[in-house]
Order: sequence, then C-alpha cells, then structure tokens
Amino acid sequence: MPLDDVGTRRRPELGTPRSAEIFTRIITHGPVSRLDIGRLTGLSQAKVTKTVNPLIESGYVTVGEHAEHSFPGRPVRPLSVVPRSMIAIGVKVNADEIFAVTVSLGNEVLGSTRRRLKSHDPESTVAAIVTSVTSLIAQLGDAAANLTGVGVSVSGDIDSTTGLVRDSPLLGWSHFPLGSRLAEEVPLPITVENDVRALAKSEQWFGAGRDAESFAIITIGAGIGCGIYVNDDVVVGAHGVAGEIGHLPLASSDALCVCGRRGCVEAVASSRAIRDAVSLERGEPDLTLTDVIRLAHEGDPAAVDAFERAGTAIGAAVAATVNLFGPEVVVIAGEGVMDYDLYERRFREEFLAHAFGAAANCRLVVRRHTFTDWARGAGVAALRESITVSPQPAGD
Repeated sequence: MPLDDVGTRRRPELGTPRSAEIFTRIITHGPVSRLDIGRLTGLSQAKVTKTVNPLIESGYVTVGEHAEHSFPGRPVRPLSVVPRSMIAIGVKVNADEIFAVTVSLGNEVLGSTRRRLKSHDPESTVAAIVTSVTSLIAQLGDAAANLTGVGVSVSGDIDSTTGLVRDSPLLGWSHFPLGSRLAEEVPLPITVENDVRALAKSEQWFGAGRDAESFAIITIGAGIGCGIYVNDDVVVGAHGVAGEIGHLPLASSDALCVCGRRGCVEAVASSRAIRDAVSLERGEPDLTLTDVIRLAHEGDPAAVDAFERAGTAIGAAVAATVNLFGPEVVVIAGEGVMDYDLYERRFREEFLAHAFGAAANCRLVVRRHTFTDWARGAGVAALRESITVSPQPAGD
C-alpha cells in the first residue's frame, strides 16, 4: 500500500478515563473475565459490560470460550484484544542506524527493517525514517489499514507533547521539530518520545512492570538512562526531563561527558566511555568495544579497571534511584547488559553500600534488550497514545 494511500485508522471510542483503563486492562492482562476486570478497576460488571460491548462491536475486543474456571450456571467467557485491530510502527533512532518495526496491540512484531545512516543530521534522518516507514507499510499489505500511528524514540531531552527534540547529545541535535517534520511526510499520527521512556511504557504493558505498582528500568549501552513508573504512569517530569541518572554527578570530575559536563555517570559507564578509557590507557586508539571486552575477560588491568569504574558509578546511580522512590522492581537492560558479568560484582557492592534500608529489597531483573525491543517500545508508545479518551456527546 503506497504511503499516500494510508489514512488514519479509526480509534476506539473511550468516553472516560475508566473506559480507557478497562481497555488497557484487557490489552495487558487478557484473556481476562469481566469479573476480574471489575476487581482490578473497582467497577461493577454492568459498567464493564457497557464499556466493553462497543469495543467488541468495533472489532477491538473478542469474547473467548469458557475459561479454566466458571461459576455454576454462568460460564466465564474471557475478553481478549484482537491483536491486529491496531498496529503501530516503532522507530529507534541511533547515531549510525535506524531500527524500525511494526507492532500489534498483542505485542507481536509483524515486520522489521534496519537502515544504516550515512549521516545522522536531522534532515537525512527524517528521510531515512520515511523510507523505513514506507517499507514497513508495504510489508503489511492490506493490514496497513489498521495502522494507528508511528512512534519514534530518540535519546535525550524530548518534548513528547510537541514532538520537539530539545537536546540529544548523542545525535548532536538541538531544538529540532522532529514530530512536525515527520507529519509533513507521513499521513499518520506521530509520537516522538525519549527512548528510555518509550521502553518503560512497553515494559509496563508487556514486561516486568505489568503487575508492579512501581518500577524503574535502567538502560546501559551507548548512554545510561532510566525510565520510572509510579502512580499509574511513566514519569515525564514538569519540564519533560526525568530519570536522567546517566547525568548524576557520581563519577570523577576528570571524566568529560558527551553532554559537555564533567563527572556524569555516563562519562565512565557508557560503552564509548569504557572503550575510550581503555584505548587511552593502552595507547591504542583503534581499539573497538569488542576488543575491550575481550581484554577484560583476559584480565587486562586497564580493561578490568574501566569496567569496575562503570559498575561503581552505575551501582551508586541505581541506589540513588531506589532511595528516591522505592520501586518494587528494577530492570537492568540495554545492549550493555551482555557485558554485565564484567561489572556485576562492583555494581552490586556499590548498590548495597548506598541503598537505604528496605529500599535495597527491590527485585533486580537483568535482561538484555535488542534494538528490535527499543523500536518496539516506540511502537507501544504510539499505541498507548491511541488509547485516549474520546469526546462524548452532550448529555451522555
């Protein structure tokens, strides 16, 4: 289906925040009975039924057969979403490449594409995103009629309300209106989100945060990020900045960060910082991160020391995070987790040394995320934007 032929998919009619909550519960916990939805939301079965019936009629929700349990004379018929009734495209922008996926309301990845960037200047990146979106729409075929939006995730200070990239040190962008530029090229709603917040939104719907009242996801890789979920939402912050633990001043003041400041956690714990430190110490400027990881496993003092400095800084940053809001779960994720064994000991020592009291009892989950997962997070962010309250006719 050509890009010009794609129109905005109708969205579910949700008249109240409670209606949106019911639909979200079906998305995240389905198959689920009306009775269980009532227990989760505090609503009567009659209210649940009134909300769900239009969703069934519109093809967003389906009623299953008998569940494993039923009441005498009243078999339980669980509710589930129709996974491909809503589809979003998710795009993760990195400095050297773009990952993009199509993701359904059932968290299925239906297609993917990966595109190298010759340049990551804003206009070249917009062109590459449009090419990736066009390719994924073509892969969908007739299912493209169910597209509900495009989510794009970028590292840095992002105003998700306006789609403005205020500051992305990794990309070198400042005050670029990514959302409005893409809207000129793509005839679908555009959601621009900080990459870690998008990942947190995906984790809250479909991952370790699904049943948690609060959690944090710490990402380790090209940058050090943190997404926070508390009080039923992912924290954005009054000015659009929250969870930037990579820029806590917990490292040596000698360490220069890509943000231009000194002493940031990211200045010693990002993949680039670790590689650069070992290259400088050994006098070998052409070392790759793969070389540095190999050297660390072989016991090279410079490489071992670099990873231990990273573990110390990350452990202190995570301790500061749990001390501030006491999450149930902390997910340690990102591409840097593949090297977790190299800094785990120092990380845990530092975390336990600084986590205050019962805050240290939070559950730590270590899980590597691929760039496909990052792109899926952007897609889930777009799907969540589609689950919004619809205006109701007067007198309803």
